[in-house]
Amino acid sequence: MALPRLQKLAAHLLPSTNNSNEVPYLHNFNHHSLSPTAFLPRAAAIEPDALAVYHQCSTGEIVERSYKELSERAAALAWWLRKGGFKRVGILCPNTPAFLEAVYAVAGAGAVQIGVNYRLKEDDVAYIFEHAQADIILVDKEYVSLLNAFKAAHPDVPFLVDEDTPPNQTNPYEKALLSIIPEAERTWIGLEHHAKHEEDVIALAYTSGTTARPKGVEYTHRGCYLAAMGNVIESGLNIEASATAPPELESQKLDRCGYLWTLPIFHATGWTFPWAVTAIRGTHFLLRKIDYPHIWKLLSSQPITHFNAAPTVNTLLCADENAVKLPRPVRVTVAASPPTAHLFQTMTELNLHPVHVYGLTETYGPITKGYHMPAWSSMAEKDKYAQMARQGHGFVTSQAVRVIKTGDDVPLDQVEDVERNGKEIGEIVFTGNICAKGYFRDAEATRKLFAGGVLHSGDLAVWHEDGAIKILDRAKDIIISGGENISSVALESMLVTNPSILEAGVVAVQDPKWGECPKAYITVKQGKEITGEEVIAWAKQARGISRFMVPREVEVVKELPKTSTGKIRKNELREWAREGRKDA
Repeated sequence: MALPRLQKLAAHLLPSTNNSNEVPYLHNFNHHSLSPTAFLPRAAAIEPDALAVYHQCSTGEIVERSYKELSERAAALAWWLRKGGFKRVGILCPNTPAFLEAVYAVAGAGAVQIGVNYRLKEDDVAYIFEHAQADIILVDKEYVSLLNAFKAAHPDVPFLVDEDTPPNQTNPYEKALLSIIPEAERTWIGLEHHAKHEEDVIALAYTSGTTARPKGVEYTHRGCYLAAMGNVIESGLNIEASATAPPELESQKLDRCGYLWTLPIFHATGWTFPWAVTAIRGTHFLLRKIDYPHIWKLLSSQPITHFNAAPTVNTLLCADENAVKLPRPVRVTVAASPPTAHLFQTMTELNLHPVHVYGLTETYGPITKGYHMPAWSSMAEKDKYAQMARQGHGFVTSQAVRVIKTGDDVPLDQVEDVERNGKEIGEIVFTGNICAKGYFRDAEATRKLFAGGVLHSGDLAVWHEDGAIKILDRAKDIIISGGENISSVALESMLVTNPSILEAGVVAVQDPKWGECPKAYITVKQGKEITGEEVIAWAKQARGISRFMVPREVEVVKELPKTSTGKIRKNELREWAREGRKDA
């Protein structure tokens, strides 16, 4: 009887003859699901005393917290949410410590976070939280009134109000954290810092809803993990202390990433940077609001190495009277709308070095990067910055970006690449790890998003021979004048090279002869003056612009309408044009 047992034992030591698709050796390892939540307890274990948070509260006081403190507070909030049985946590806050803590706490409690834009109208806020089925809402005291409509329809959903103050017994948010007294419940033991299933939803990121109701984009643990890792690499966040820095650079040496939160955390979960910065134990410099003089003060006085901002935010930052060339470089991840070569040159002269990325809410934020090539250093300045303004190639954690044929005669599910000649126009599409799961409670919109097995962007671009893409426009923003296609983006890029123009937004208006023609809305730099007629006369003489591209009308306004991330709201400009509006 002993022989059969010995034969079975020996069989385990012989090469497998199993012809199935299984890989037996994988089962010898304790695999964990990919979830970015684990970055926080990991950071606290590695470097507990490292500065995690620097924030000026609503009271003006400065709060600083170590990674040990941040981790304990997030764990306490997770336990509080778990004890309350909450599974879908709405968040209506600016960039505060409470929001950052909630990013980790909600996932740790096994729940889903729903960050909402506090610049939306009351009805839109109510729609999103209702659609997302929020069962509790963390809300900053300043924005409680935005929940009136939601509260009237859902009186049983509780609010956890944060006053954004240093810890005290009167702040309801702080009282909730202090109610978690046992030390064991201020740790991550027993919480879901690794998701049960990496394809489970960790967050709902709602689109801006400029042309329809906002859609809830489903983010998974795996997708957020890989997008965050991509941002660590592509934005160069992983700065480490070096003992080999030459003495002349000692004063400029920084031993970790200092990330300034100009980008709203509610927007596409902050492009996954709440996880990316924590993964490398960087410091989160949190901002309640965009205040350009205050930003320049922080850039000049604090060890800030990175921030993210849309072209419009960077344009206004560079135009601020407090702008000064910084003593050391700061890397600026630029996205949200196509930037101009002129902006990149202006930023670089101030030691703000652009990292140009492109993406969508549906791609966890950035998914392509304009990689700087050594050969560009020998180019003329204008040509070099034009190369930098391209949207580039797919992220390291994604697959290659593609541009496919599009048009009224091309079915949505037909996927055929355009020529890589920098001329044929098509739609940008994506595949790979950092494409979102779909739209929450909207199967038809999800089907259209992934028609043909690719994620459709709706953005039009050309594909260059080297594989890099360059956006021309959104499909709906292309102006067709006398049979010629005019890119509003290209025309805006040309207009802002005028020394008096700060920003430009271009839309189509009806024309009895040409069908459509461009109309431009511009803002003027401080201390400068220019009329619409003068802009048109200048454009007619400008190099690099065809005659048919010259705007028929140019209107000077005080401010252009923008989204929360700084994109110009073209739909509002089109309404202005239809209504004959003369002043913004």
